Amino acid sequence: MVSVRPYRGVQAADRQAERRSRLLNAGLDILGSDSDHAELTVRAVCKRSGLTARYFYESFADKDEFVVAVFDWVIADIAATTQAAVSAARPEEQTRAAMANIVSTIIDDPRIGRLLFSSQLANPALARKRIEATALMAMLSAQQAMSALQVPETDKLRATSYFVVGGVVQTIGSWLAGVITLTADQLVDQLSALLDQLADRKLYLD
Repeated sequence: MVSVRPYRGVQAADRQAERRSRLLNAGLDILGSDSDHAELTVRAVCKRSGLTARYFYESFADKDEFVVAVFDWVIADIAATTQAAVSAARPEEQTRAAMANIVSTIIDDPRIGRLLFSSQLANPALARKRIEATALMAMLSAQQAMSALQVPETDKLRATSYFVVGGVVQTIGSWLAGVITLTADQLVDQLSALLDQLADRKLYLD
């Protein structure tokens, strides 16, 4: 095995991780901007990150793989912080805790809101990831309902899970676009109240 010596005291793996982080942040800058993303290029990502194409291809095979990595990175982070917020809240306040964390996250970093919820993004790889994420989130929503309400997995439950995910995504997207003019707290209250109405196990039983 070839040993790679540290450069200025930093191990090779750490240097690569730092470069990857710079590239991901550059990708979020571009994908989370208001510009047209159909022409996202490796050159643009490298220019924004201050790295050469050599280092781009060190971590990513191509542009589509890079877009997927940016999306997965953002989703993983918001999922982790939302789960932490839910776990720290009392049972009756968990829905609001989840919505509050999502809304506060996209207020703190508007790039995340545009990446996850904007209807203007045209990148094909990103569109595919959004569809996959919707299916995953619907499945997780159904599993949570099955556990909390002690109900079986049925088509009624699956339909409601997709309704929840799609409704939240469309509502937040419309709020970001200015179609809905509620304050952040009002938006959280409204979404929480609507979702809490679905915590009725009779909705899922035949």
